[in-house]
Amino acid sequence: MVRRLFLAIAAILATAPAAAEPQVDPLKSPVWSDLAKKVFGEAPYVFDDAVKVSVPHVVENQAQAPIIADARGLADVKRLIVFSDLNPIQLAIALEPQAAAPFVGMRLKVEQSTPIRAAALTADGTWHVGGVYLEAAGGGCTSPAAARSVANWWDTLGEAQGRVWPAADGYSRVRFRIRHPMDTGLAKDNTPAYFIESIDLKSESGSVLATLKTFEPVGEDPTITLLVKLPPNETAISIDGRDNNGQIYRANIPTPRTDATSRQPS
Repeated sequence: MVRRLFLAIAAILATAPAAAEPQVDPLKSPVWSDLAKKVFGEAPYVFDDAVKVSVPHVVENQAQAPIIADARGLADVKRLIVFSDLNPIQLAIALEPQAAAPFVGMRLKVEQSTPIRAAALTADGTWHVGGVYLEAAGGGCTSPAAARSVANWWDTLGEAQGRVWPAADGYSRVRFRIRHPMDTGLAKDNTPAYFIESIDLKSESGSVLATLKTFEPVGEDPTITLLVKLPPNETAISIDGRDNNGQIYRANIPTPRTDATSRQPS
């Protein structure tokens, strides 16, 4: 009986797939092994060219580096995150694209040249990782917010503006900006961390279009671009934001049906 049991176990082991080999990081980051465990835990991940990250060839302002993460090449994406290997605070933004495409444009603080990654979680529980190497002078995470040089910066705190552009594929491009210093807590002036931590986009009828979690590395006055699918005959998109001090911010972005002259954020 015991011999038959051992033979059965041996047969199962002989047909089981071999343990996955550790994947070689295409960007050769010195911290990738530890970072992957921190970000994904025990969940499986694969490097995948379907997840695209775009950065400028030259970063003129290390506190406002433009980043685009695009996972539209994958089906059934549940979450899209953007992070940087060598920033002191690595995770920048997380998108749950309920009625949106797995796409986000943003501006990022960078402390030094670093790999910039995007990872998309698909319905099967696998993270698909793409990335590029960003050359930058650095210092963006430890520089004080520009707003701090203005005595009455809080007078414009939470002000928002945005615009909606309908597209032929059924999605509308939404770009908005919220005035906020987005302090990392790492600046030499010892200003504590103060940042917007969540943003919800909703249709006029109240349905959730997209949910964002934002973190300290997002640039001051967060400027974000999303692709959302609006219900028919909607006249506005609402933005509900909250910062880590509990302050609530609300704004409406008219659609072109009601206001074709809405200002585009700079």
